[in-house]
Amino acid sequence: MKITVDWSNDQRKHRAGFRVKALVKSAIRAALENEHFRYDPLISVTFTDNEGIREKNREFRGIDAPTDVLSFPMYDFKKGEKPGPGEICELGDIVLSLERAAEQAEDFGHSYEREVAFLTVHSVLHLLGYDHVNSEEEELEMREHQRAIMRRLGLEVRHEE
Repeated sequence: MKITVDWSNDQRKHRAGFRVKALVKSAIRAALENEHFRYDPLISVTFTDNEGIREKNREFRGIDAPTDVLSFPMYDFKKGEKPGPGEICELGDIVLSLERAAEQAEDFGHSYEREVAFLTVHSVLHLLGYDHVNSEEEELEMREHQRAIMRRLGLEVRHEE
């Protein structure tokens, strides 16, 4: 599978260099492979800080508070939407607060890298149509997939997230 990532960095609080980008791309690949995704996707990834993600959360979700990651899927795979033959599979956009990832890593007692990978996996699952808001059953299903993907990355979940 050929994964194309369109990178943006709208923050200056945390490095968003090669190591972080490689980690994010590995997490994207692990999630897509785990889900048997069969297209060559294009994903936009924007690194931001707490204020930047707060603005996006307010604008797109009506919630005036920072969050860790936002996902903007281009397809509703659960409803059967998919790219047509020969179309580029623009899977969607991920907006990730590196500032929030660092805070949560400290709060949870694990590495910054593990938190960035987890948030990326979480977001990719949203791009594929998984959700954790609608029902407890969907939340449990999404958690199971997250655990499997994090194991695949060698970054097992040590507690419930």
